[in-house]
Amino acid sequence: MAVIHTTVGILGACSAPKNDGGSAAAGAKSSFSVALLTPGPISDQSWNGGAYDGLLRIRDSLGAKISHIQTKTPAEFEENFRQYGAEGYTLVFGHGFEFQDAAARVGPAFPATTFITTGGTRTSANVAAMSFAFEQPSYLAGLVAASVSKSGVIGCIGGTELPPVKAGFVAFADGVHAINPRAQIVTAYIGNWEDASAGKEQALAQMARGVDVIYQNADAAGLGIFQAAKETKGVYIIGSNSNQNNVAPTVTLGSVVIDLPHAFITVAREVKNHTFTPRVITLDMKSDVMRWVVNPAMTSVIPARTMHMVDSVTRAMVNGTFTSPYPSRPEEDQ
Repeated sequence: MAVIHTTVGILGACSAPKNDGGSAAAGAKSSFSVALLTPGPISDQSWNGGAYDGLLRIRDSLGAKISHIQTKTPAEFEENFRQYGAEGYTLVFGHGFEFQDAAARVGPAFPATTFITTGGTRTSANVAAMSFAFEQPSYLAGLVAASVSKSGVIGCIGGTELPPVKAGFVAFADGVHAINPRAQIVTAYIGNWEDASAGKEQALAQMARGVDVIYQNADAAGLGIFQAAKETKGVYIIGSNSNQNNVAPTVTLGSVVIDLPHAFITVAREVKNHTFTPRVITLDMKSDVMRWVVNPAMTSVIPARTMHMVDSVTRAMVNGTFTSPYPSRPEEDQ
């Protein structure tokens, strides 16, 4: 089984542990233990890296013993959930919509462990789910993309076709069409979350079709999309999951950000204090977990009227009064 550990504690049945150092050594003696399974590398500067930052915040703020494993297949999801349950971990995060089935199967066998998936709606006595409102900041990103695009052909590139990714792309298209109803949306999926070369190839293929702004949600594979944008004049990119504005600061308009450390520490504190109730935990712009973060280096590229519109729509989203003037519909061009 190919797994990567960044761990404090013991999972010797799989591989040798690696100590995180620092305050983790003190956390190793804590009765509060938290583990994280990610579907990709924590070096992606995106979805997985943000989750690992959340795990470190739990360690540093709550004195938890922590452990991390990178998993690739559903069989590994379940195997490592069981391993953590057998080790008596207090809280285990399965980072992604795709971990739902494994959490549902494993949860009943380890009632003392709380399992949380970051995506989905499956819950039980000790299984909960975080539901991130990707749609809100993705819509704002669409407003910006449409106002900057000169060709009127705008791209979306995802890792795999997961429902939260698709929902974000649909909302992004809504935002695009609120500015330019005739804009064309070109959507593609790489088929994985790790192949940066494939991400770059997909981006270049879209650019050959006239795409001049790309919204990517592809984790480590997305780094190749940033590279393609840097190498192509007149093409801009939008980051996702973490603040990726510094990945390619001269071509990144902004990022659709999930404050995963804030989300993780909030839930972990409830679990540690024995106040947590398994449920679908909705995290949106009102909760300050989801946000659109413009790249300060690119404000001169974005029209002032669009910046004002983004501010106005943001306030409406936070207040719960916003309704998209452009109804959601499936992506137009797969």
